[in-house]
Amino acid sequence: MKLLAPASLALRAGIFVAAAAPPSPVIAQDTEVPVIVVTGEGLEETPASPAYDTQTIKREQIVSAPSGRIEDVLSSVAGFQQFRRSDSRSSNPSAQGATLRALGGNATSRALVLLDGVPMADPFFGFIPFTAIAPERLGEIRVTRGGGAGSFGAGALAGTIELVSAGAVDLDGFGGQVLVNDRGGTESALHASSQLADGFGVISARWDRGPGFFTTPQTDRVDASAKSAYDSWSTQLREVIPVGEDAELQVRGLVYDDRRTLRFDGADSSSSGQDASIRLVGRGDWQYEALAYVQARNFTNTVISSTRFVPVLDQRNTPSTGLGGKLEVRPPVQDDQVLRLGVDYRRSNGELFETAISAFSGTVRERRNAGGTNSDLGFFVEHEWLLGPITLTGGARVDRFAISDGFYEARDASGGLVRSDRFEDRSGWQDSYRGGVLFRASDALRLRAAGYTGLRLPTLNELYRPFVVFPVTTNANASLRNERLEGVEVGFDLTPAEGVELSATVFDNKVEGAIANVTLDATTRQRQNIDEIRARGVEVSAGLSLDTLRFDLSLAYTDAEARDAGAAFDGNRPAQTPRWAGGATLSWRPATDWLLAASLRHTGDQFEDDLETDLLPAATTFGVYAQVPVTRRLAVVLRGENLFDEEIVTRNQGGSIDLGVPRTVWAGIKLGL
Repeated sequence: MKLLAPASLALRAGIFVAAAAPPSPVIAQDTEVPVIVVTGEGLEETPASPAYDTQTIKREQIVSAPSGRIEDVLSSVAGFQQFRRSDSRSSNPSAQGATLRALGGNATSRALVLLDGVPMADPFFGFIPFTAIAPERLGEIRVTRGGGAGSFGAGALAGTIELVSAGAVDLDGFGGQVLVNDRGGTESALHASSQLADGFGVISARWDRGPGFFTTPQTDRVDASAKSAYDSWSTQLREVIPVGEDAELQVRGLVYDDRRTLRFDGADSSSSGQDASIRLVGRGDWQYEALAYVQARNFTNTVISSTRFVPVLDQRNTPSTGLGGKLEVRPPVQDDQVLRLGVDYRRSNGELFETAISAFSGTVRERRNAGGTNSDLGFFVEHEWLLGPITLTGGARVDRFAISDGFYEARDASGGLVRSDRFEDRSGWQDSYRGGVLFRASDALRLRAAGYTGLRLPTLNELYRPFVVFPVTTNANASLRNERLEGVEVGFDLTPAEGVELSATVFDNKVEGAIANVTLDATTRQRQNIDEIRARGVEVSAGLSLDTLRFDLSLAYTDAEARDAGAAFDGNRPAQTPRWAGGATLSWRPATDWLLAASLRHTGDQFEDDLETDLLPAATTFGVYAQVPVTRRLAVVLRGENLFDEEIVTRNQGGSIDLGVPRTVWAGIKLGL
């Protein structure tokens, strides 16, 4: 067998798709046998993909984040945000919703996050298990802002984040890293990749643990205050096997466990999961992609009273199951057209078990159980036409959604029934569309315009689970309706000279029936559909390559409003939504295997709540990454997070404040460059 360099990919029409080699091997037995291309990826992007506002993050940038966290990597795309500013070491997992374009306002993901084509959102909560997504396992990230009507489009309300696993060439056999920070935290990762017949296999593991830091300001700490200790691990097994001359089978299994403490001793949470998926990709005349997956997840959380510092709520068990799949076919049509036909399905089932405890006596007050099932069956079609310098694209999907088996039950300490609700099943059909045009004005300039609609079902968490962040209780709402997006955008991509890339997009997006945490009184909120969230703004990105230097910039300004006639918050900025967000990275590769990078991140001021009473001030952080080789396969790694020790306020409820990560310095070694 002979290992050859990867080849560039092209569609039948001859339209250039990727000049860079994909992160995977090409294996040929001899010159007389057809070349077997093993990529480990899905179907290639189509010529019309650039008609939508898309930003790509390459592997070098992925593995050089100052924090080593995937959410830090994604923050380099202006407009990306989680519900709170804290990362996955110092936040409650249920607050890790991912969104784009300031279309947030609650903790659920409004962006569709895919790992090798599989939706990653928790089936019950809708949050993303960021600790289970190790950056060093990834080869590329593609972020498309704006509603999606393609596969799994019912979850792509604000856009799509596609995470693509690294192939065997990127991982280059055995490798790993071990780092320690100045507070005693550690980060360790290992991987082994190997050629298996004409395919490849990868096994990887990561373990992060540390004592954390005080999220409570020093002046507010009490004896019960605790550091944000964390302990998380994940392991993934992935195998890619050729099937015939033009197809491959991809199998992936992921197991993870994540445990954290927040604010007080005993305020512990956990998130765990076991995921498995299988994908068959055909790249012949009839291109196709068949995917099936199953997910088993769980979440626990203990709420501690902020006045008596004893447990008052034990969310002891929240098991959930997600399963689904898709089938997409690209039949051979005329050389100047691409046709996509497909169907996808997702089903989420879960329930919570929690115990309310008296803060005074420590006895059980109430035991609660709630849950339900959500499902979505979608049919989609997209057609693209290549008309010389113009590419036209249009797509549509129709979804059959169902919200069923919803219930809420509460019993007192002796088992007596206090409340029993059975909620009416709901179902229906909803359509969504998108279309765009791409005009290649010259070799250097592309002009684009797009319009789209989108859909998101309320999560089981929003429908049935109340939660408490003392002193505020946020109640669920089993009557929540689907969210509906309408949006338009125009933009350009310019490459005026070699190594210079400029891009800008102006957008106007509106979420009708947006689900928000609406304030009812000083200590109570409820999830409600409001009339709309309107977000208008501009996104700018730039890239500059000069020999060994690389500079990347991403900046977004968004004017967002929550609208609901007669409501106290009408016209306010949505909760947790900044006007300005941006980031810049300067990297230098003075020699092979050397890498020095500095990153700047800025998030503008935002409000904790819908009434704009509690402000989260703007924050700007600076971080660095240095990789200095010692031998051909061994390097010293130095990292610095928030080196200027900026105070990052992540929560402010009536003056009760949480802080984000302070200055943190890491040092360690990396094997396999």
